[in-house]
Amino acid sequence: MRELYMKSGQGFLLVFSITSLSSLTELHELREQIVRIKDDPLVPLVIVGNKADLEEDRAVSRSRALQVSQSWNNAPYYEASARARRNVDEAFVDLCRQIIRKDVATRQVREMEKLDRGDRDRPRRGGRRKKKKASNCNIL
Repeated sequence: MRELYMKSGQGFLLVFSITSLSSLTELHELREQIVRIKDDPLVPLVIVGNKADLEEDRAVSRSRALQVSQSWNNAPYYEASARARRNVDEAFVDLCRQIIRKDVATRQVREMEKLDRGDRDRPRRGGRRKKKKASNCNIL
């Protein structure tokens, strides 16, 4: 079931707890699975170190999280606190912007390919255009 959500997802918010090194380690496996399923190492994603309000219990240093971020094509990294509502909206907005940028770039490439082939955006039989698939958001 998880793979179906990954396949249909356009972007991913990968969250770990800054109080648990193992949660960061698990993200490596999750990202590898996403990249494999999407067949795209540049899939939009944001890394979030949650529980930033528990600084005294920190097990993952900010520098370690930033190293991971850099190794994942400079994926944005946020330290957030769901309890304090810090950087939660910012992480989601960043991810949405990445998805939109990638979608626009993909459409531009397709349009250029159509022009190169001489294709036109013609209606199908009966004068109707093909309906586009709606996007959705899944939280794993």
